[in-house]
Amino acid sequence: MRQAKFLFFLTILTPLHPQGLEDWFAVVSEWAGTDPNAGRASFLSLLIPFGGRYQGMATAYTAVLKDSGYLEANPSGSSVLTQTELSLFHHDWIGDSRLEGVVYTMRQGDFGLGGGLKLLYLPFTGINEWGDRYANPGSASFAKGNYTEFVATANVSYNLFSSYYFHGLALGTNLKFAYRGVPEAIYPGQSAVSLLADFGLLTRFNLLKFFPSRQRNFSIGLSARNLGFPVDGEPLPSLLVVGLAYSPIRPLTIATDLQVPFFMDFSPAEQPSVALGMDLVFTDFLSLQSGLHLKKGRPRLTAGITMVLEKMTITASYSLDLLTTLTAFDRINLEVKLNLGDLGRIDREERARELYLKGLEQFAKGNITEAINFLEESVDLNPNFEPARENLELARQAKELQKLMEETQTLPSSP
Repeated sequence: MRQAKFLFFLTILTPLHPQGLEDWFAVVSEWAGTDPNAGRASFLSLLIPFGGRYQGMATAYTAVLKDSGYLEANPSGSSVLTQTELSLFHHDWIGDSRLEGVVYTMRQGDFGLGGGLKLLYLPFTGINEWGDRYANPGSASFAKGNYTEFVATANVSYNLFSSYYFHGLALGTNLKFAYRGVPEAIYPGQSAVSLLADFGLLTRFNLLKFFPSRQRNFSIGLSARNLGFPVDGEPLPSLLVVGLAYSPIRPLTIATDLQVPFFMDFSPAEQPSVALGMDLVFTDFLSLQSGLHLKKGRPRLTAGITMVLEKMTITASYSLDLLTTLTAFDRINLEVKLNLGDLGRIDREERARELYLKGLEQFAKGNITEAINFLEESVDLNPNFEPARENLELARQAKELQKLMEETQTLPSSP
């Protein structure tokens, strides 16, 4: 806990001291070294986080999946979220570049659906090999425009084998359409499109759990992201990721991701990296996130804060890496999430639990018929509530035994 708080406050305070920032980066960048294969991929916006907890935890999120960040971290997440969500993102990235995003996700039972749009845009002016601005043909004006990358994502997932005793094995996939737009006046023939896919799985269970809770405290996630064929001879930034998340105490979640880049044309890709993150809940309405992404040539430190305001959740985060400049809003991300309810799922689960307890009470009193009625209602409301199903079977067996005993008692005696 003490280390987690130190990491968070280090992240917040370092940007306020330029000399401290430069010294920190000098040490870290020298330790990290360089990666000769960095920047070889196309559509690099696929690696820029939307934001939210995913960004605040330095992308160590493959096994966490608490909100809409699942769309980029692990597509199985839509089948395990508790709320229907609509999230809006704004990310001030590098210099004048901006990233905007929107994600909608919903869950019906063990079935999840989601979708998102992502737009990166950068004002751009054409420059020739002499450093002079290109002029538009037949015009005295300079060649200007916005370099853009657009990604549309559709998600579907399902949580297999889900029950009261087993969280289930969540499987999911994303299908993506990506578009790169380069103004013809700046560089003709550079616009391109691509189709990509993500795959992911997640399971949760209890391990070294020292607090009472219905929620499992340990998660394992796997994902394969940005799978697609090269575009104009340039490979896509594909990743294989394995993630672990653990809650040693109720308010704290710590997570790690091992990220292995690869290219589907089997050419050399960037070296593997490790992301470490934490999410610390102080109150029902306030939590803090922090993380460190240990990537060769470009380590990144992040911090975030999440505030819950009734039906709205606001998350702000800050990233600090070798591309960060000390300007007012550089590398700051904002997410506004609308919590649209759970389609009555929690109310049904609570009502099923109440009926279950009433059924046990009647069973203990010997009122077996009443117990069966309550337990049947409980199972109808929540078919995955195994204790209700098990006790319903016992109650029915007891009813049959009671009936058999009554029939035996009424048999005529032998002459």
